[in-house]
Amino acid sequence: MCGIIGVCNNKEAAKLAFLGLYALQHRGEESVGIVTFDGKEIMGKKDTGLVADVFDEKSLESLKGRAAIGHCRYSTTGSSTLKNIQPFLAVHKNKPIAVAHNGNLTNTEELYDKLEEAGSIFQTSMDSEIIVHLLARTRNGNKKKWVIDVLRQLEGAFSLILLIDDTIVGVRDPHGFRPLCLGKKDGHYLLASESCALDLTFAEFVREIEPGEVVFINKDKIESVFMNEEKPAVISHCIFENIYFARPDSFIFNENVYNVRKKLGAQLAKENNIDADFVMAIPDSGNYAAVGFAQEAGLPFEIGIVRNHYIGRTFIQPTQFLRDFRVRVKLNPIRSVLEEKKIIIVEDSIVRGTTSRSRVAELRKAGAKEIHMRISCPPIISPCFYGIDFPDKKELIASSRTVKEIADFIEVDSLEYLSLEGMLSVMKDSRNFCHACFTGEYPVKIPSNKSKYLLE
Repeated sequence: MCGIIGVCNNKEAAKLAFLGLYALQHRGEESVGIVTFDGKEIMGKKDTGLVADVFDEKSLESLKGRAAIGHCRYSTTGSSTLKNIQPFLAVHKNKPIAVAHNGNLTNTEELYDKLEEAGSIFQTSMDSEIIVHLLARTRNGNKKKWVIDVLRQLEGAFSLILLIDDTIVGVRDPHGFRPLCLGKKDGHYLLASESCALDLTFAEFVREIEPGEVVFINKDKIESVFMNEEKPAVISHCIFENIYFARPDSFIFNENVYNVRKKLGAQLAKENNIDADFVMAIPDSGNYAAVGFAQEAGLPFEIGIVRNHYIGRTFIQPTQFLRDFRVRVKLNPIRSVLEEKKIIIVEDSIVRGTTSRSRVAELRKAGAKEIHMRISCPPIISPCFYGIDFPDKKELIASSRTVKEIADFIEVDSLEYLSLEGMLSVMKDSRNFCHACFTGEYPVKIPSNKSKYLLE
């Protein structure tokens, strides 16, 4: 999972890209980069760390040009190393090509072997670099045909922002796995993973890029084409974007994320209510489903845990040690609220179960009398190959344990999940969502080599 931003024909393109990435920081905390082009020279700055730590006013001033693309990374293919920081940049025939990619290609190994056999020398272990090599090898005089010819070779999940000469290209794969939207500021266009990035740049939200759509933006002109007009793909929006990843103030997949999460919580209450003193959330991702649950159940909503907002998202930390450490530092129970109370905790999901176990233990220490956990999605039983770093199936607790066994492991008095039917019922068009992580039914053929490190 990553955040991507593109700015075209604005004298402060680098600064707008910085603001956009700052708003998209929740999509990746491992590394960040911005590349700009001033018509003659391509410039860039990339490093590990958070957006505000990598960039300052001086570095942004040095990134000249009216076109910029940016990327914040949460690694799903390749290690979290310096060489794998995006945007990936190359110069071919004295023309710059830069790629910012959100998602995972599923034919990575096939394309990599083909390109390597033909003489390509790879510098990274990312699937995203494949796109640059394909662009370099298929270049012709017609920019639109050139890009489309490359895109048609890709399979899997890819929302892309490309910088080619002075043109910004926005791409969404034909299945529409990952979000991408179009904005407008001062008569010029921006592209971003989520609409919250447009809000911070004071840009107007225009619309979402459609699945299979490719937009070419040059100065104040925009042209749209589609990859496969003759055979529309099955739409497969990632439902986990609505459940956890996207910011609640974003508009993705034709609906506001906050409203979706509230509806998930309300449906959860309809299916799995229980007598309790109050409802609380595991902040922050569980907050919105908890509000919906409490309203539907007619129970008070309380803040039983205080979050340290200087700590990032625990799920997207690269190691279990860091996840455990951040859980402990990130959240602190309020004893006076919890003592001798029967509580319902609403959480967005359980992946490995280790962080939930730690959180429940802290609530017990704070004096909670009964702890009933409710999850606003079904059990996660299968890994994701489309851009979310769900681990091997053996690490997913629900793939090998019953709900009762999971409840015993995390030491709650009861545990219930939202049903698959209930989850889909709150979506505007349930047919347009990928739910492979809950069902094992993959809409696109999964790779034979399933390792995150297949190119290493």
